Amino acid sequence: MSISFDDILNTYQSAANGLWRTITHPIAHGKLNLFYFLIVISLIVWVLEIAMPWRKNQKAIRKDFWLDTFYMFFNFFLYRVVFFAAFVKLIYAGFLFVLTKFGYSEGSHLIDLSQLNWVLQLVIFFFVADFIQWGVHVVLHRVPFFWKFHKVHHSVKEMGFAAHLRYHFLETFAYEPMKYVGLSLIFGFDLQNAFIVYYLTVLIGHLNHANLGWDYGVLKYFFNNPKMHIWHHAKHLPESHPHGMNFGISLSIWDYIFKTNYIPSDGMDIELGFDHDENYPKGFIGQLVEPFKKES
Repeated sequence: MSISFDDILNTYQSAANGLWRTITHPIAHGKLNLFYFLIVISLIVWVLEIAMPWRKNQKAIRKDFWLDTFYMFFNFFLYRVVFFAAFVKLIYAGFLFVLTKFGYSEGSHLIDLSQLNWVLQLVIFFFVADFIQWGVHVVLHRVPFFWKFHKVHHSVKEMGFAAHLRYHFLETFAYEPMKYVGLSLIFGFDLQNAFIVYYLTVLIGHLNHANLGWDYGVLKYFFNNPKMHIWHHAKHLPESHPHGMNFGISLSIWDYIFKTNYIPSDGMDIELGFDHDENYPKGFIGQLVEPFKKES
């Protein structure tokens, strides 16, 4: 299987056209599309922050609010939907090429789950995808090269819902290929209802970063939550977790299973960031360029 320049160009054009349709047609196939879902869920979580703030001295328009809002739309749409589309196609072709060397044929799956009930498929999809992302997240913290890019996300100094999607766009190259192999090639998921999981993960991610003092009670051992995730952004790391802790994306269970959980206290007023972050660029372009600079 090969991909020509025209294939890539057509992929970009198709993605751009799809983005335009998304913006101009809020309802698609009987449901609110992702663009408007992101706007609605962001407004809802923001209202919750205003109505019941955990850190009461934090302003509704917090530090870097507009920067993080720009990151949300840039990463979720301008980059992810348009520019990343061609790369996904290349990744798919590349993995197919490698797998065919081991007897894999296109359309088959190493583990075929397509015949399971669609609800069960979505549950498995949710767990597998979240575990893959947890593992990638650990790597982003422990490998110095990847940490340089992940620092963008940890440059947040005041936590709020929009901080969820402040990340360097090249992180997509770490997360997506792993998920794509695991979920699209290895398993035979019928993913026509996968938007349910996708929307749920966006909601959980927004809540995890929101200025809300929630931990969900006994469910905190299952779902990631604001009181747990705030410690993931702590500037001062404990000796027991020198590379970070609480790596869960939507689920907290992986951290409890692999002993990377750490919630020593309420965490409401802890300082966020990383060592020497006072010298870190404060603007979008500066943060995108920073990982490529030589360390002095």
